[in-house]
Amino acid sequence: MKRREFVVKSGLASAGVIATTSALGAVSCTSFGKSEINIGVIGTGQRGLGLMSLMNNIEGINVAAVCDVLPFRLKEGVTQTNNTAKAYDSYVNLLKDKAIDSVLIATPFSSHYEIAMAAVEAGKHVYCEKTLAKGLKEIETLADKVSDSKIIFQTGHQYHSSRLYKHVVDLLQKGEIGNIRSFECRWYRKGDWRREVPEPKYERAINWRMYKEYSGGMTAELSSHQIDFVSWVLDENPNKIMGTGGINIWNDGRGTYDNTHLIFEYPSGVKAHFKCLTSNIPGGYEIKAIGDKGIITMTTGKAWINYYKKPEKTELSEVDGVAGATLPAEYNSEKGMPIKVEHLDPSKQALVDFKNAILEGKQPISNIQTGASTAKAVQLSLDAMYTEEVQYW
Repeated sequence: MKRREFVVKSGLASAGVIATTSALGAVSCTSFGKSEINIGVIGTGQRGLGLMSLMNNIEGINVAAVCDVLPFRLKEGVTQTNNTAKAYDSYVNLLKDKAIDSVLIATPFSSHYEIAMAAVEAGKHVYCEKTLAKGLKEIETLADKVSDSKIIFQTGHQYHSSRLYKHVVDLLQKGEIGNIRSFECRWYRKGDWRREVPEPKYERAINWRMYKEYSGGMTAELSSHQIDFVSWVLDENPNKIMGTGGINIWNDGRGTYDNTHLIFEYPSGVKAHFKCLTSNIPGGYEIKAIGDKGIITMTTGKAWINYYKKPEKTELSEVDGVAGATLPAEYNSEKGMPIKVEHLDPSKQALVDFKNAILEGKQPISNIQTGASTAKAVQLSLDAMYTEEVQYW
């Protein structure tokens, strides 16, 4: 079933979310009336600080407040704004600040639902880091809440904002490599995926990704980006999810898996494999879209196209952003010809898109609908791995 169709036909628990993107755009947007957004950052850990450093260089965004429950993290957040932002140790108090019109939620996965619900209730526009929410009921309830509001809501799947990725989606959907047969997606993280802890009492607060009660592990934190991309290309949600994983490398007390393997089957018959590992093996982030005429390979910031039948032309040309030449410096014997599209860092582009969505009164491309669909796929993936049972949409 197409993603645009299933959301209209029933509730999330049985089939989808609640409204199409166009419907959300018609219902949820109001005139902002200002040229700059005052944003409050809730969660000033590594991701929150990283996004703040980008926002400091985006015209029209003012980080006016920061919030964190850890004192040293809160201090780091204030410092990131040259000590100009208000400091809050409770998101409840930040949401009461009338000067704040939008919030960025970069807290542990398990807290997204509670904070996002409160932010919508407070009338704040929301940028919620991926994955949207933990739990099928929570995903549905949050999606319903947003659809009944007049706020702009963006889910932080930054590659959904990448102009390179958007171009590749267009190529795939128009049949540049023929009929899509499958996707091979991998994400290899070097090391143990842990972060340093200044004192043992902060272990779970800092390394929350290692514990099931707070985290969706690598599926929610990493593979979710690739899951989001495949569903974007196909405009479908998976109808069947199979998965396995384990703690086979880092037996250090963690609860979430250090290796995950997922297979999705989509209504169109396309299969997708998502593999995520933490170790020191060669490799990194990669998506392969495999068609009956060729393959498109993507990393976080580059893409290549390789046709099974080599193009006969030998002169340099460029059509639809695909370099059609055989320049030795650019041609990759394994991946093919580079796809050339000018684009910003995806995280920066996502923040620019959020700002523009608020100023222009329209829902962003990575919205509550796409975010909820991906979140449901992530939750079903976790269920498939932890219960060792096939999950059906």
